Amino acid sequence: MDPNTFPTKGNLILAKNSLALANMGYDLMDKKRNILIREMMDLIDKAKEIQSQIDRTFREAYSALQKANMDNGISYVQTISYTVPVETSIRIKTRSIMGVEIPLAEADQSGTAPTYAFYTTRESMDKARIAFTKVKELSIELSMVENSAYRLAIAIKKTQKRANALKNITIPHYKQLSKDISEALEEKEREEFTRLKVIKRMQQNQ
Repeated sequence: MDPNTFPTKGNLILAKNSLALANMGYDLMDKKRNILIREMMDLIDKAKEIQSQIDRTFREAYSALQKANMDNGISYVQTISYTVPVETSIRIKTRSIMGVEIPLAEADQSGTAPTYAFYTTRESMDKARIAFTKVKELSIELSMVENSAYRLAIAIKKTQKRANALKNITIPHYKQLSKDISEALEEKEREEFTRLKVIKRMQQNQ
């Protein structure tokens, strides 16, 4: 048997303190969950907006690419595409939201300069390059936002699980324990009071 469940005033104080801590913990978990949900909903809205921008920019980019192919020749555009460097400048940092690490992606903009001579191409090539550069930037931002929302969703699930454990298990346990110990102590006090009355009556009859 757990010695902390014995009906003593010390155990009653411990039970009430544990109940107070459990209630405080539940309030904190509830606030954390609400903050994380709000952050995640903002990210979901942002992801939808970025996705819409990507779809629109992709259409513009492919339209510009088709024009560039017609103006400059498909084979020449393909040759230029081989000179475009592989993106290796992306850096990942993090920020914390209520203890959840959220990624922040950054890319070096210096790699967006054209790899071809302006005098050898038409304006349509510049428009296609600018459009696809924008697609790349939006794709990086979208991946960051979606990853952040995914991490927040996992954190929300864990927080909800802890809050439920406090609400449905820990808090009821200490409530019942406090009640049981209080009732046991009251019963002891009544028995002691009755015993003292009997002793006093016996002393008066002597």
